[in-house]
Amino acid sequence: MKILFIQDTLINAGTENSLLQILPLVSADLEYKVVYFYSRHDLKIAYESAGIPMVFLDLKGKYDFWNGIKKLNNLIREENADLLVSSLLRSNLIARLVSFISGVPLVGTFVSDSYGDVVVRNKSFLDLQKFKFFWLLDRFTAPIPKLYISNSHFIAQSHVKTLGVPLEKNKVVYRGRKVPERIWKKPANAGFVFLAYGRLLQIKGFEELIQAFAKINRKYPTSRLVIYGEGNHRPILERLVNELELTGKVELPGVIPNVTVKLYEADCYVFPSWYEGFSGALVEAMMSGIPIIASDIPMNLEAIKPDENALVFPVRDIDKLTERMLQAIEQPSKMEQFGKAAREEAIRRFDIQVIAKQYEEVLRSAYQEYGRK
Repeated sequence: MKILFIQDTLINAGTENSLLQILPLVSADLEYKVVYFYSRHDLKIAYESAGIPMVFLDLKGKYDFWNGIKKLNNLIREENADLLVSSLLRSNLIARLVSFISGVPLVGTFVSDSYGDVVVRNKSFLDLQKFKFFWLLDRFTAPIPKLYISNSHFIAQSHVKTLGVPLEKNKVVYRGRKVPERIWKKPANAGFVFLAYGRLLQIKGFEELIQAFAKINRKYPTSRLVIYGEGNHRPILERLVNELELTGKVELPGVIPNVTVKLYEADCYVFPSWYEGFSGALVEAMMSGIPIIASDIPMNLEAIKPDENALVFPVRDIDKLTERMLQAIEQPSKMEQFGKAAREEAIRRFDIQVIAKQYEEVLRSAYQEYGRK
């Protein structure tokens, strides 16, 4: 069986990182290549180091769909592919049309709540019209894939409503991560250190985190907050840090390689996102054993258990987030117990070895049922 995994780019983000971790673990008799369209090569070296074969189709501009359809269709014939797997909107649209033309069965993926209320509320009028156009394209072509893999039950259910994809056409496979040998131990920091990382976007909730931290820092002036990542919200976050007089106490170091090592240098990991798919970053934190504070969005609650292995706060509620951050500082023994419990839960449910096996089983089953005879 030969599979083409089709995605927009090799940007350093959740979907691309998940595939990077899964593919080296599939069975030797499963032949595959990763196909990507647009010129972002952040993870190219990592993919090469993992021995993952790639094909870059080099589309111009932001869309270039017609050339994408032609190039992908030609590649499918050259490779004699048996199954296609697509991720993310642009690749999904191209792959669906090529699957329809070529007859090669397609497995789609749902990795985020792309059409949720949070997304719609935060768009300008012009952006909303563009959003509606692509939603219509997405919904119109959504019946083409034979099957979908969703990275959480909530995401599967949300696409029943937004794209009309029946729940029985979905298989849920969570995001997994490699189990680290290193286990978090409370570091000997001069002051309490809160850590977060992710793309610097409004929906990641870093504004609320900085505002909550400002209250914490008034009571615990040696405390610090470090947020790793890059994105178009950086100027707003930097301005907020200056306005709250937190320069030197809130750090925005940008993107660094192997950011997960920073989990072992902090006292608490905070995940304040407004919405996600199923966060690999949250799983990474659980795997490390660091104490966790997270927003109460449904996707997070499929991973963590409030007051059993993490502290949870109502999404975007700065006062409640502040309370949880105070708890993290003032109840260290309880937080360490939560961290240990989160690691045990993550190893049991999200070990990449387990997830890769589940992923492969879904694909083999799809090929057996829908593959060309």
